[in-house]
Amino acid sequence: MRLLVLIKVALKAITKNKMRSLLTMLGIIIGVGAVIVMVAIGEGAQASVESQISQLGTNLIIIFPGASKQGMVSMGAGSNSRLTLDDLEKLQKNTTMLSGISPIIRAGVQVIGGAGNWSTAVSGVSPDFLQIRQWDLQSGEFFTTQDVRTQAKVCVIGQTIAKNLFPNDDPVGQQIRLRSVPFRIIGVLLEKGQSASGDDQDDIILAPYTTVQFRLSGWRGIRQILCSASTEEIMPQAQEELRQIMREAHKIPVGEDDDFTIRNQTDIAEAAAQTTKVMTFLLAAIASISLVVGGIGIMNIMLVSVTERTREIGIRMAIGARESDIMIQFLIEAITLSLSGGILGILFGIAGTYLVKEFGGWNTVISPATIVISFAFSGVIGIFFGFYPARKAASLNPIDALHFE
Repeated sequence: MRLLVLIKVALKAITKNKMRSLLTMLGIIIGVGAVIVMVAIGEGAQASVESQISQLGTNLIIIFPGASKQGMVSMGAGSNSRLTLDDLEKLQKNTTMLSGISPIIRAGVQVIGGAGNWSTAVSGVSPDFLQIRQWDLQSGEFFTTQDVRTQAKVCVIGQTIAKNLFPNDDPVGQQIRLRSVPFRIIGVLLEKGQSASGDDQDDIILAPYTTVQFRLSGWRGIRQILCSASTEEIMPQAQEELRQIMREAHKIPVGEDDDFTIRNQTDIAEAAAQTTKVMTFLLAAIASISLVVGGIGIMNIMLVSVTERTREIGIRMAIGARESDIMIQFLIEAITLSLSGGILGILFGIAGTYLVKEFGGWNTVISPATIVISFAFSGVIGIFFGFYPARKAASLNPIDALHFE
């Protein structure tokens, strides 16, 4: 019963000065709202990255060239060109845990045909590429193993190429020239949109890797080799098997470092997730500064309130109120102000997140955990910054308080 009375007295003191109470809560409102918006932006970015990574392919494992050295200086990952078609053939013959394997051989080209010309890159891949990357065709068909073997001059194009070169025609069956080499279009890919890095995934031409290497590129190295493990569970074993085959193919002695790099989908996802988590944490930390500032504002107003109500405190003590009663009353006032600001801040944060998504075009994800933590933190702020004013009010001398003017 005593606690209910104290809560009633505290609420009456807050509602007595509505405008001052609202201004006192403003810092908490802005702080909680800012935390929710910033974390929503960070988690939205993380969700976008994870979505893009999931589109890389099924159980994806990627083999990159390793780092070359000049003297004792490493030139960085991918600087040697020791991935070759021989490596690809050895992997195709000896791996037992893969459902697909495809090299990536790239060449920049000027495409001529249809309604004009277009500058892009052609990627030489194997027939397994679509299955590895989980891409689909809108029309036509993909090239075959026989096309790879015979270096057939056929290709599959993305939507950007189709829209720019064949805006009013069906590209399938049409002929284009890549540099000076004529190619026949046998398929068109479904639209995929931008990648996580902002690249246009539809601005692409796929052709048999032998055709690209020997007719367009002129470079005998392979940029990377994409592999798809049969199941997600055997990815670590598949990765180790690939490593052993590659070391044997490159005749690397025991104890020496690999001259290639193998990464799997999980490694890429974890690295991206770590980056976005750090960004989310930094955004939340910056926004949390507003909460601390709001707590300082509550403490200042509560100190002013203690001074204004010194005589009231003296009267209450004179008629039997204990120090603990006075302290609890002022703590309740501080906590109420803070939690009320937290509730309004949550509404402000949800509205702000919606506006950022609708008008800013950013992907945002509101986490219930963030809302709960922000609300709880606003209560902690009220206790922490309300304790000193409450303690000061409780420690007043009743006689001095009664004589206060």
